[in-house]
Amino acid sequence: MIIDSHCHIYPQAIARKAVASVDRFYDGLPAKPHDGTADTLRVTGQTAGITRFVVHSVATTPAQVHSINRFIADTQRQARDTFIGLGAMHPDSETLEEDLRELVSLGLNGVKIHPDFQRFEADSEKACRLYELCEERGLPVLIHTGDSRYDYSNPERIVRVLRAFPRLKVIGAHFGGWSVWERAGKLLPGHPNLTVDTSSSFHWLSPEQALSLIRAFGADHVMFGTDYPMWPQQPELDFLNRLPLTEEEREQILWKTCAALYRLRA
Repeated sequence: MIIDSHCHIYPQAIARKAVASVDRFYDGLPAKPHDGTADTLRVTGQTAGITRFVVHSVATTPAQVHSINRFIADTQRQARDTFIGLGAMHPDSETLEEDLRELVSLGLNGVKIHPDFQRFEADSEKACRLYELCEERGLPVLIHTGDSRYDYSNPERIVRVLRAFPRLKVIGAHFGGWSVWERAGKLLPGHPNLTVDTSSSFHWLSPEQALSLIRAFGADHVMFGTDYPMWPQQPELDFLNRLPLTEEEREQILWKTCAALYRLRA
């Protein structure tokens, strides 16, 4: 089994527009992105040998939370065991508890937030209220982490979150610090409530740097992820498979860490 732990999906009607927006945010992606639909994710992922996908989207305003979570839940249901859905949340929502109750009632498996898109500091008071609610309910929170251009989600802020909420399951996307991987590798390993994914990282890392990060966090705290639709899946898998990992480490990263985090059956 191979699980892609980091996939963005969008409704057919807005998918191309949403992907183009992300492309602009990152000043142009090195690879041509996919179209962002669930159907393309399933086809391209399964062609690469990926069997399950953690899917989500980002609410750029509180008003988008309800419709996004309905879409993710409907897509998860239609895909049966192939998709594991995470719900969108926005810290500026005036109905945070209600939003989270609905997310849980829809059968979603955790929360996705993106401080850099949503424009809030990851350790801000309003974000901490969301973490408190998620910690109470045992919901994992996938956080976009790191950006050298901003200071919304850099490792220093994530450390404060991890210390303040020791029972919160935090997933730090992009090895815990997109474009600031060296800082992430120094500050974040050793926190038992943190798991990181490999998404949107391998293009900028040498094999030696990637291996160093994996060993720093430990394979049981690392999950394979592609950041679909931003990257073709096969090259991401190929990069990981070329690393001099033990078979046990490789299997852990490819599916076991993710399965344990979300309590999935093999």
